[in-house]
Amino acid sequence: MKSANLIWALVAGMVFGFGLSLSAMTHPEVVLSFLQFNDFGLLLVLGGAVAVTTLFYQVAPRLLAKPLFSPVWGKQPSEMSRRTIGGAAIFGIGWGISGVCPGPAIAGLGSGNWPLLASVAAIFAGAWVQGRFFGR
Repeated sequence: MKSANLIWALVAGMVFGFGLSLSAMTHPEVVLSFLQFNDFGLLLVLGGAVAVTTLFYQVAPRLLAKPLFSPVWGKQPSEMSRRTIGGAAIFGIGWGISGVCPGPAIAGLGSGNWPLLASVAAIFAGAWVQGRFFGR
């Protein structure tokens, strides 16, 4: 990957982390309140994410001949299988119990929410177990 692409990836990650922090998704109690239908503020964050994703995944390839930082548009292969559904279920249960999602957990560390360190360690341990024992 070219250094210019790495810089743009860093900028995008910083904007993403700032948005997560600004929306309070880096605080598990806010996420749990949303998941328990007590506070619907994160619904605006979800709506914004859907709008941005739709724009960039559906509209941008139709308007631009090639991506800004790549020679061609890529395709992300996906499949619906028992493994996909099982992994999504485990992810959702963990998120519902802890109120911690990987992106906001890492952004939360960046904002000084150190108790999230245990969650980030568990996320990495889970990824290692999946890759070691259940990877292709």
